[in-house]
Amino acid sequence: MIQFLKESTFVVNDVINDAWEVLKKKYFAIAGLCFLLFLTSSASGILGATFNDVNFILSICMLFLFVILFFGIQLTLFKHIFQILDKKDKAVSLKESIPTVREMIYFFTAMFMVLLISLISYFLISVLILPLIYAKISISILVSLAFGLAFVFIFAMMMRLAFFPFFIIDKGENPLKSLRMSLAITRGNFTKLLMILAFFAMLNLLYLYFSYRGLPVISISLSLLNSFVVIPLSSVTVAIAYRKMMHDYQGSSDPRILKNIL
Repeated sequence: MIQFLKESTFVVNDVINDAWEVLKKKYFAIAGLCFLLFLTSSASGILGATFNDVNFILSICMLFLFVILFFGIQLTLFKHIFQILDKKDKAVSLKESIPTVREMIYFFTAMFMVLLISLISYFLISVLILPLIYAKISISILVSLAFGLAFVFIFAMMMRLAFFPFFIIDKGENPLKSLRMSLAITRGNFTKLLMILAFFAMLNLLYLYFSYRGLPVISISLSLLNSFVVIPLSSVTVAIAYRKMMHDYQGSSDPRILKNIL
């Protein structure tokens, strides 16, 4: 187990180092798209609150518009990173990175399927725990237990399915196959992905800690670091991790779901 963690650490370090090299070469393009994501998210909150006081229907329409815009920019970001990785020193056009209508439809369809799977999972876990009521366990404890188990299961499932957008924009796969492929390439890589997530989460936790302790200079410095370095770096890191897993993948080109769950 210790040897496996050592090997995983080295792999994670390699991925982050490669991502840093890519980010240094194309920083302004990648960071600019990340900044657009920040502006879109901020504007949606402000305009949503404004239009909610004026017209509820208009507020809902603006919400859908910003959701499409936000995820459209996010897909553009990852598609642009893939172009940078593929073309290396050649010129990369941002216009070519904009996702097509079909890719956007595939993406939202896959997102809906993931949400549906999450809801069904929570329902099934709750049903399985329900008979424990006959053991005279209080309802509040059972609800907390169901929520905790569902959270762990859904979190692990999200980690395994998180790469479905890449198959849509990088390989042109349909929603269902994208989800199956994401399950397949992440099989055996869960610990490595968890370590990558922990690395970037640690920096955000440091910001929250120093902000809570009332140290504004450190917390503002960490906030700037997260905004202008960590978020762009994490985007490149995830894209490179996907490419490395695809390079090492030796399974079927059309994998089955049940075969790749564990």
